[in-house]
Amino acid sequence: MRWGAEQRLEFIEFRAFWEGGVNRSDITDRFGVSTPQASNDLSQYRELAPTNLVYDASAKRYVATPEFAPRYLALSADRYLSQLRAKAEGVISLDETWIGVAPDAQAMPAPARRVDPQLLRDLLAVIREGASVEVWYQSMSPLRPDAEWRRITPHAFGSDGLRWHVRGFCHIDGVFKDFVLSRWRGLRAKGPAGAGPSADQDWSDTFGVKLAPNPALSASQQEAVAWEYDMPMGSVELSVRKALLYYLKKRLRLDLDHDLPSETPVIVANREAFEMALASAKGLVRGSV
Repeated sequence: MRWGAEQRLEFIEFRAFWEGGVNRSDITDRFGVSTPQASNDLSQYRELAPTNLVYDASAKRYVATPEFAPRYLALSADRYLSQLRAKAEGVISLDETWIGVAPDAQAMPAPARRVDPQLLRDLLAVIREGASVEVWYQSMSPLRPDAEWRRITPHAFGSDGLRWHVRGFCHIDGVFKDFVLSRWRGLRAKGPAGAGPSADQDWSDTFGVKLAPNPALSASQQEAVAWEYDMPMGSVELSVRKALLYYLKKRLRLDLDHDLPSETPVIVANREAFEMALASAKGLVRGSV
């Protein structure tokens, strides 16, 4: 089956599962195919999954049966909610999602961080070439209060959920660091690379962060937290790059006082090992920007 045809069958399942049904116009509007092609897609789908859809003459669309079981669509609440969030944030329009009728949704507004698309394009080229480049960069370190040109060999991107960082080798300090992408104001003078990605041990090495419900919560509350964070055995382990441990600690509020269990429903069960791994990681945000 061609990829385009299979994608339309997956779309049929998406609409049937999340919105209860699908019709020909849904397919023609989303993919720009003809009405006969959309009819063929629906017929083909019903041949491949005969118990999933039935035609509702009053609604003039195919609706999901109680026995509906996806064949092409990997059911994921995160996939649906990520589209809803992107629409709510204005990143994409409804037409760019697979959602037909979007529920009212609003994402928490946050100040936008400016990233020049031209600069990002040039940066991507530097990374593909495995080169270094001089960056006009404003550090927040008290040791570097003024913006300056500094040579960096970039090799990866990281996000803490609110901002993007560029992971790269700093030719000034001779170590790998994280540089906030929105503080990059210009690029110039590509040159030979410094240390390559294989030398960035904190980026390649991972640490298993074991999370568990805060024991200061009641038994019922701990059970709810275990359900919320998908901890069937009472805990869950996240494999995290050592270079990102600092951001995980901030994102999950793991640095707050554990005497306030309502503020910190999840704790690090292997805390001592976690702190040792965090301390051993170099080039974290507090030391680089």
